[in-house]
Amino acid sequence: MLMSILFYSTYKADIQTLDETLFAQMRICSYDLKCETFRIDFVAKEQQQPSILYKNENGLESFYPIPNSNNYLLHFHLPQSEYDKQIAFIKEATFWEFALVITAIFFLSVVFSIYALYPLRHALLLTQEFIKDILHDFNTPLSSLRLNSSMLRREIGNNEKLSRIEQSVSNILALQEHLRSYLQNHVLQKESFEMKTLLQEALNVVEKNYQDIRFVLDVPSHLLYTNKEAFYRIIQNILTNAAKYNQPHGKVKIIFVQQTLHIIDTGKGIKNPKKIFNRFYKEQERGLGIGLHIVKKLCDELNIKIQVHSIPGKGTTFSLDLAKLTLN
Repeated sequence: MLMSILFYSTYKADIQTLDETLFAQMRICSYDLKCETFRIDFVAKEQQQPSILYKNENGLESFYPIPNSNNYLLHFHLPQSEYDKQIAFIKEATFWEFALVITAIFFLSVVFSIYALYPLRHALLLTQEFIKDILHDFNTPLSSLRLNSSMLRREIGNNEKLSRIEQSVSNILALQEHLRSYLQNHVLQKESFEMKTLLQEALNVVEKNYQDIRFVLDVPSHLLYTNKEAFYRIIQNILTNAAKYNQPHGKVKIIFVQQTLHIIDTGKGIKNPKKIFNRFYKEQERGLGIGLHIVKKLCDELNIKIQVHSIPGKGTTFSLDLAKLTLN
């Protein structure tokens, strides 16, 4: 925009310079009459002002006094067609200069952008690789914790402190899977699977950690075609939140109506449903505030429209539009 304004101003200035140059040539020609650019004749003196450049639909013209004559003026005229040719030449030259400068600026901008953004892109790639390595290294200590806690439970039986340790390990494993899913691209990894079976698998995992919550699965057999792992992460995260922030002895119901999957809970509700998909936003002290942000990211990748309806103190409903994923 700035270059356009600059070249437009230059174009106007060049036209003004052209007018001044033609006017100066007319003045010089009035002394010797040796010029082929203009048409020269004599006109009766009326209301014309001598030594002034006139611009009208006929072109450019000016008038000069004739020595020893009070009734006639010397008339210089440049036809509009000739004037338009010179204007067209200025316009074409300005256009090509503008195109050349814009092209140079574009390439310089591209080169500068690549040069400026390369360190940032490289740092992001290094960060992603670092996170992936950390997630991989988590497997060994977490496996050791799970194995030793299982052996300890066999020795001492049920123990509240041991249950909390196992719950913490499960939370770390879930967080690990969420972060891994967040870093992966699931759009191209599609397969067909039975939705009800996957929902039951997710419920089985969540039920073990929230045994006081009653889960109801009311979903018919239905085939989906999408990334199975990513869809599982979406369901597990929503179910985990529905159980975690539910009322004591609450209820979570899953129904499928008109190509839309609804997960309904009787929990605490959400004060600001529009903000829950923002990264690090949370209304409770527990959690990191990235679970639902990952859910939204995965839904966008899988072309799932997700909506949330919540009433504080009564419960929340997550609705997943699966019309674009269905096979039957």
